[in-house]
Amino acid sequence: MSSAVDTVAPQPGSTPAGALPRSSGSEFTPLLRAVKERGLLKRRTGWYARTIVTNALGLAAVVTGMALVGGSWWVLVLAPVLAVLSARTAFIGHDAGHAQISEHRAVNRRIGLIHGNLLLGMSYSWWNDKHNRHHANPNHIDKDPDVAADILVLTSEQAATRTGLRGWLTRHQAWLFFPLTLLEGIALKVSGLRYLRRQTGRERLVEGALLVAHAAGYVTLLLATLPLTHALVFAAIHQALFGLHLGMAFAPNHKGMEMPDPDGEKWGHLRRQVLTSRNVRGGVLTDWFLGGLNYQIEHHLFPGMPRPHLRLAQPLVRAHCRDLGIPYAETGLIDSYRQGLRHLHTVGEPLRADRTPTPRS
Repeated sequence: MSSAVDTVAPQPGSTPAGALPRSSGSEFTPLLRAVKERGLLKRRTGWYARTIVTNALGLAAVVTGMALVGGSWWVLVLAPVLAVLSARTAFIGHDAGHAQISEHRAVNRRIGLIHGNLLLGMSYSWWNDKHNRHHANPNHIDKDPDVAADILVLTSEQAATRTGLRGWLTRHQAWLFFPLTLLEGIALKVSGLRYLRRQTGRERLVEGALLVAHAAGYVTLLLATLPLTHALVFAAIHQALFGLHLGMAFAPNHKGMEMPDPDGEKWGHLRRQVLTSRNVRGGVLTDWFLGGLNYQIEHHLFPGMPRPHLRLAQPLVRAHCRDLGIPYAETGLIDSYRQGLRHLHTVGEPLRADRTPTPRS
């Protein structure tokens, strides 16, 4: 598959096509007006209620299945099903964090706490804080926590400082990306626990209690329905595939897209969100599998827009970008992974070149 917009591996300081200085405020206003006129920012409470109930019934069915066949190795068939449902649960928590579900902040918070802390063991407040900072400055090397140097690095400047084990990871990060996502489910839990230290008072008490309740409930479920060996294998498969699913959903969104120059031109909202994001083409199955995040451009422009409205807003956004001459990146699912991995591979190239043996004369 080929992308609708060819994207190269950008570095901070590059000037993207279509990013010439304009009146940034006026660029977004007409699009916002058109979206509002079509009612695309209105809540879809009924849709979300059905989604939450369906997901809960699916989780209950898996628990029932574990109780019925837990003594057999056939129970492991349910682990991938639970991983998929866990990803659905995470998508609901994500939408609650963006206030897509209810107009009441308290309701969204309760939904987020139930789906994040209680059902997944992941701190809702930690995720919300980190994710909102990402949305405010996507792909900004100094402000977006998702592009900060960690296990993976996204710029040559970050790669240049890597040595030892981290240097080895950077050299091979394109090959290691998907294997590393198998640990993402555990990493999210650990990050949430660490975030508790930054919380105070009632917030820490509530979040901590729900995280403990999740851990106790998860262990109890496994040990009450499965023999110990079965339980350990089931948990390993479930957590690994849950992390992989989330990695596959988030990987296409920004990797390999434009990265704003921290010292250069300040983009307006429209360009900041469009130029740093990539959409993934597909039908109903793609929308379901990626939790609506395949409409990443629309989601970043309108983070409070209910998930089922993102595909309806896409034609408006695409046409608006075309009229302004702003590149609108969209590609197929497989090609989105190819572009992201190619960027990771390119970033690690200098470290691989430094280790190339010098031919003897």
